[in-house]
Amino acid sequence: MDTQSAHLLIVDDDPGLRELLERYLGEQGYQVSCAADGVEMDQKLKDVSPDLIILDLMMPGEDGLSIASRLRANGTIPIIILSAKGEDVDRIVGLEVGADDYLPKPFNPRELLARIRSVLRRRQLTQQDTIANAPDIYNFGDFRLNCSNRTLNRGDDEIVLTGGEFELLEALVEHPNRVLSRDMLVDLLKGYDRSPFDRSIDVRVTRLRRKIEDDPGNPDYIRTIWGAGYMFTPEGRDRPE
Repeated sequence: MDTQSAHLLIVDDDPGLRELLERYLGEQGYQVSCAADGVEMDQKLKDVSPDLIILDLMMPGEDGLSIASRLRANGTIPIIILSAKGEDVDRIVGLEVGADDYLPKPFNPRELLARIRSVLRRRQLTQQDTIANAPDIYNFGDFRLNCSNRTLNRGDDEIVLTGGEFELLEALVEHPNRVLSRDMLVDLLKGYDRSPFDRSIDVRVTRLRRKIEDDPGNPDYIRTIWGAGYMFTPEGRDRPE
């Protein structure tokens, strides 16, 4: 994927903003499609396969959080959420449902452009690393993580992970039975952009636990080491202390 000619899908109920972003991002070399709501987005997705979705949070009908959750349940297209809400709690909720980035309104289109390039660059680096490296398969419990084709299976069932969730799990399984601080995890996530007081590592851990732990509140594999960080124990509860 050429990040400068990627296909972007803008989902926003503000026609003025859609027109502005379509024109501006088109001038930057991107292919741009637009939808006014979730229904129109679903129709667009039948005909196009965007490389990134720019999604408004506050829309009539199905809101952006619901749409993002639905998209994440069915695929891993990167998502940047836009919202007039700028509080930290809204940003965290956006990340919890699987968004790759969050930008409060009003914003400078140049800042959105920088965020788009950053998200696409991270995705491209991950894809290049996957191609360059030999297949790596990790087994833990009933799970099988294939780092070559970026899949996680539990028995015959595939567990759908977002790009951020997969990268975090990959970093954890490559460093088993070792305490990893949040800063260490940030360093292990290639291309990750960190801002002050960033809690997105904790958000990713929470989302990942919901998908692989039988009891997310009392995890077998991703243990919290209070005051230190997280530790991945592939043997789960059977690991000798």
